[in-house]
Amino acid sequence: MPMRIGDAMPPLDGATTWFNGSQEDVFEHAKGKPVLVHFWAVSCGICKEKMPALNELKKKYGALGMQTIAVHMPRYEADTDLDTVNEAMKANHIEETVAIDSLHKLKDAFQNEQGWVPVYYLFDSEGKLKTRAAGEFGIGVLTTALDKMFAAQAVGA
Repeated sequence: MPMRIGDAMPPLDGATTWFNGSQEDVFEHAKGKPVLVHFWAVSCGICKEKMPALNELKKKYGALGMQTIAVHMPRYEADTDLDTVNEAMKANHIEETVAIDSLHKLKDAFQNEQGWVPVYYLFDSEGKLKTRAAGEFGIGVLTTALDKMFAAQAVGA
């Protein structure tokens, strides 16, 4: 069963490698802020196709305080090569902290049973799931949720 709206953000225990930071950095910077966790894979064509739109969202909402965490979830043996992952991060401008989920422990923690990539999990500033969206149309769903979340924050400010 997938995560439900209102579920707490799971811990990021079990990542086999970290790039651009550490698990400790993530929680230090994310406390009290909205957090976007996105799963991707080197071998995922939709991930590459949607990355420019995702990068625009990260830039726009990052300026408003949203923190982003990327989770690389290998789907094939070739996806586990860390040099290839690092090259893909550079090519796709993935500059946020990246957890490598070679053992699929994060996949399990986020209840991503189908192993979808891309999949986006948006948590509010209290660490509660606001939306989950996957696949080709995930960015559109995510954009709508972000617009609502940040409009509500502006009203509540």
